[in-house]
Amino acid sequence: MNKKTAWLKGVVVSFLVLVIVGISLYIIQMTSYIRQTLQWKPLVQQVLEEEDLLEYEDLVLSIIFTETKGKQIDIMQSSESKYGEQNKVMSQEESIRNGVIHLSESIELSLNSGGDLWTGVQAYNFGKNYIDYVANNGGVNSLEIAENYSRDVLAPMLGNTTKKTYPYRNKQAFFYNGGKLYVNGGNFFYSTLVKKNMKLINFFDK
Repeated sequence: MNKKTAWLKGVVVSFLVLVIVGISLYIIQMTSYIRQTLQWKPLVQQVLEEEDLLEYEDLVLSIIFTETKGKQIDIMQSSESKYGEQNKVMSQEESIRNGVIHLSESIELSLNSGGDLWTGVQAYNFGKNYIDYVANNGGVNSLEIAENYSRDVLAPMLGNTTKKTYPYRNKQAFFYNGGKLYVNGGNFFYSTLVKKNMKLINFFDK
């Protein structure tokens, strides 16, 4: 084996080791996040049973995972939808209860307007006005419609009239637009993230 061949072999082996280590660290991290999220499963089930919404168990857990990985008091980030401002929620149970109500109302509004479940999920992030926007722009949630709403409606309404963006570290976002979100425009990848995270939770929670 000549020096060039040995060098190339060393590079390939080093690369494979880095890939294996990276995958292993990712699995360890995801497992930790999933466990943190699933610790709230009994409380989620309790609230959903009281609200007669047990069919949303996986969806609610996925939203918890997407929002906070189950690590904060306001694990569903539902303070703004309930009180109009952040940091008003005082317990995880209150966060789940507020979040479940907001989510179920959004989904119901979407379905009643001829839309789909994922419009309601995206409205959990954008606000319920998004449901009417989707109804007037095709009737079914899509990444393109969500981006248009974020850029042309939500961001300007909250002060960003120049379509200013900021970096967003997410693989899907990187391949979609180089990894960007609009300032004050919410997260137009939200429903696709929740959908992906639902599959992830179902995979680990067996």
